[in-house]
Amino acid sequence: MAWHGEPLVGFDLETTGTDPLEARIVTASIVGFHDGRVVRQRDWLADPGIRIPEQASAIHGISSERAAAEGRPVREVADEIAETLTGYWNQGVPVVAYNASFDLTLLAAELRRHGLPSLEERLGGTAIGPVVDPYTIDRAVDRYRRGKRNLEAVCGEYGVVLEAAHQAAADALAAVRVAVAIAERHPEVAELDPAELHERQIGWYRAWAENFQDFLRRKGDAEAVVDSTWPLRPAVAVAG
Repeated sequence: MAWHGEPLVGFDLETTGTDPLEARIVTASIVGFHDGRVVRQRDWLADPGIRIPEQASAIHGISSERAAAEGRPVREVADEIAETLTGYWNQGVPVVAYNASFDLTLLAAELRRHGLPSLEERLGGTAIGPVVDPYTIDRAVDRYRRGKRNLEAVCGEYGVVLEAAHQAAADALAAVRVAVAIAERHPEVAELDPAELHERQIGWYRAWAENFQDFLRRKGDAEAVVDSTWPLRPAVAVAG
């Protein structure tokens, strides 16, 4: 059976901002999916330890006051998310995340910030994966399609219902359903095994980043740099 018919796990974070090295976790969801349905789900609400900007609260609906009152310490939340994801990878289950380099880099930054074992350390020193990123795959297999590529727009393209955008559980589930829909539309994606698909996405993401960087420089930003690593940016020092 092709990978999209096997068990998959959706993953999504809602956060305090858009820089994965600076932003903090607010909510998270990991959704197990098989045979077209959710088979398990785990959700988290964290107290990120900093104020949640109003712009972020307006997107995901979590205020600083609610996070402080109802959320668990972000250190505990990050540790549990990492343990859950690496547990699935140890079983060979692909983790699906839309724009995976954001969510996984942010999680890795939180682990470093709180002195917790990295994802790779939890996997015995091996690289993370397999990861399935519908954002990266869609840009590669339908490169010239016009329009936005955010989750809502791509759900519309593939006929996936997104119940509540920017709610972690809804976004995690939608990411899985989009990944399955892409595989069903594009046999060349479906026929790859998860490890092959993971490696292919590394190249696809690098090609996109290099092209986008060239575009920005041609438009006048001579110093533009677009990180080309996927699904996890290299470890760097992070804000405390």
